[in-house]
Amino acid sequence: MGMGTSTFVIRWINLLTMLLSIAVIIFGVWMSTHHDSCRRSLTLPVLGLGALIFVISIIGFLGALKRNSILLWIYLILLCIILVAILVFTVLAFIITNNASGHNVAGLRYKEYQLKDYSSWFLKRLNNTHNWKHLKSCLVKSEDCNNLSKKYKNLKQYKSAKLTPIEAGCCRPPSECGYPAVNASYYDLSFHPISSNKDCKLYKNARAVKCYNCDSCKAGVAQYMKTEWRVVAIFNLVLFVVLSIVYSVGCCARRTAARSRSKV
Repeated sequence: MGMGTSTFVIRWINLLTMLLSIAVIIFGVWMSTHHDSCRRSLTLPVLGLGALIFVISIIGFLGALKRNSILLWIYLILLCIILVAILVFTVLAFIITNNASGHNVAGLRYKEYQLKDYSSWFLKRLNNTHNWKHLKSCLVKSEDCNNLSKKYKNLKQYKSAKLTPIEAGCCRPPSECGYPAVNASYYDLSFHPISSNKDCKLYKNARAVKCYNCDSCKAGVAQYMKTEWRVVAIFNLVLFVVLSIVYSVGCCARRTAARSRSKV
């Protein structure tokens, strides 16, 4: 690849990544103003990622534009660090999300999840009192459980519904408890639970209590986190391939820039 071709390609690639980074930053700002405190916790990482991509793209763009070997070296080193970080994160994400697929329950269209099925990484964070207190307050404020009675007007609709992992784990007692449902947000707790599962005694019909202290709720959150991590891991895998191509072009541009300077 000639000097002109390689620098032309890397300029346009980094121009596109700059535009992408601006979109990421705008999304982070939007999250900070439109989402609740749960989702707002992701604002800083999103803004940081966008800013980092933007800075590295500018360095690569200027290095290719000015055919500056030093700038291209800095660009390649930073890009290499990001590639290694993405690879490590992606591998770890696939490892910790490689188990727990849920349990089918007769008569239900959704699965129930058990906390013990998840990796130690999830268990450590969800069993941490401080972490769970914050997550629980977010779940209560989200009104997901209280909205079930609005989504499902009668018991027949509710029993045939396909609940999310969080709705299945946090908004109702585990099926093994045997409590009969009166409607989508109320269970008859006068029945003695047929299971020794401690979640059966922790569940209450109160809006602020529900099953938020249950292991089944933590399992539902773990399943939600697992799904999110898996999506991010797949995205990172694609991003790793794209950045690897950019890195290869950058290496070529640096070599040709170095040769040009040595001939001067």
